[in-house]
Amino acid sequence: MGFSTLIDILGSSMIGGMILLILFRMNDSSVENSYINTGELIVQSNLVSIVELFENDIRKVGYCEDWEQIPDPTIAIIGATDTSITFLTDVAQSQAVQTGDGIVDTLKYWVGSPYENDVLSTPNPNDRMLYRQVNSQTPMSANLGLTQFKLKYFDALGNEILAMPSNPPLGIMTMQIDITVENTAAYGDANDEDVYSRDRSAFWRQIRLAAPSLSNR
Repeated sequence: MGFSTLIDILGSSMIGGMILLILFRMNDSSVENSYINTGELIVQSNLVSIVELFENDIRKVGYCEDWEQIPDPTIAIIGATDTSITFLTDVAQSQAVQTGDGIVDTLKYWVGSPYENDVLSTPNPNDRMLYRQVNSQTPMSANLGLTQFKLKYFDALGNEILAMPSNPPLGIMTMQIDITVENTAAYGDANDEDVYSRDRSAFWRQIRLAAPSLSNR
């Protein structure tokens, strides 16, 4: 075997190794892009699910199929903080029948602690459970990657009403809702504190959402 043949073999091996390395990197990049794009779709879908349910319920504050059961809808909000709200309404009878049954229900939304077992089991340190409870029934909850659930309340003149957990605020006419959803498991190093801030997240804000019943009477 001549010296030039040996050089050719070494050169071919180096070129082949470089091509193989490029292919490995392309595969890693493809996997990462696929994971991030899929994660973004999940985040958007989760945000839509939360918003649709919550906004639908909030628009029914003070509503009852038998309106005489809630004669003054303006005091239908019986508890409010920046991360929770409790109000009187008439919950839909079923998915197919969205009207109430004429019986007043108490509906409560609140955000759980970041230290609950259901969220500690996910890599994302910021996600929290969102709870929905009708009357004294067992609360329904879901971990959809919720990382922010913030409420602000305003009176008829647009002045902010400070939320007070022990003393229900009166005169609420509109509210601002901020919701942020992130991946429960982002692509990257789980020990990197900034991995979730670099990953996809979805933010939704509803400004001055008003329930029609609050201003009906």
